[in-house]
Amino acid sequence: MGDRQVARDARRAREFEAFVAGAAGRLLHAAMLLTAEAPDANPRARRLLTLALAHTYARWDRLRGEDPYDCARQYLATRFARTTWHRYGLFRRARPDPRSPLAALKPQERLVLVLRFYEGVAEEQAAALLGLPTERVHTLCDRATADVLHPARPAAPRPANTEVAPS
Repeated sequence: MGDRQVARDARRAREFEAFVAGAAGRLLHAAMLLTAEAPDANPRARRLLTLALAHTYARWDRLRGEDPYDCARQYLATRFARTTWHRYGLFRRARPDPRSPLAALKPQERLVLVLRFYEGVAEEQAAALLGLPTERVHTLCDRATADVLHPARPAAPRPANTEVAPS
């Protein structure tokens, strides 16, 4: 390998390391919101993050002015959607952590809510990214927002039967 190639590879590695240092925490938090895992137990979120960063690194030289964070976020979202809707059948096998603020939401609702509010992605962009009509994204976002702001209360326990049986 020539000196130019070694220098280029070293520069690429430094640039990517700087990107990861600045973006990995936010991307991991987004992944934890998507998977509804606890901060101290989040293997699916970490796997999503690893795959998104690996994908971004593989494309690093071809980004040509694109935002690497946007590239990683898009991959994170589409990978979550693909694995959720196809492999896991809406994540039925993967139970969200009940401590997660988004645990009560369906995976698609979590995805839309995270993209729209945590990541600040416009409704039209989220719809294009997910391959959904804009109206569907709007409906999912409204429903998820209502569920988060006004969660369903658990059914109140029935009072014990206090009647005294006749003797």
